[in-house]
Amino acid sequence: MHTAYIDSYKEIMRVRFRDTDAQGHMFFANYLVFADEVAGNYMRELGFDWSDTAKLPSYVFTVNASCDYIHECHAGDEVEVEVGYEKLGNTSATLGFSMRRVSDGEALAKGSFIQVFVNRDSRKPMPVPDSVRKILNASADKKT
Repeated sequence: MHTAYIDSYKEIMRVRFRDTDAQGHMFFANYLVFADEVAGNYMRELGFDWSDTAKLPSYVFTVNASCDYIHECHAGDEVEVEVGYEKLGNTSATLGFSMRRVSDGEALAKGSFIQVFVNRDSRKPMPVPDSVRKILNASADKKT
């Protein structure tokens, strides 16, 4: 299930009872919630706190979210969530994610978010900021 990322970041999250549905496993939309939470932490680790828009070189709009369910998980399960950039385009980027249960390594889900970098004033697509490219390229160089 491993995807080749330009750079990646992992966190372990515990599935809470409130994350589950009436069938006793994690509600489908919460896979995206877990991935989005870890993605936000990853961006902060890279030096981009998207919640402080005044300091950002652009806005970032998520224009597509996809998730492939592979196996169920339940309340109390620890889930390793890995996120990473798979592709940087001119004005967009694809941030992939994968999830596995810590106790047995079972693959649970994989998916992606497509992000478009947007000019704060015009709210139109703009090139991926050089600062974003530099940080991701520097991170990728450390891995090789």
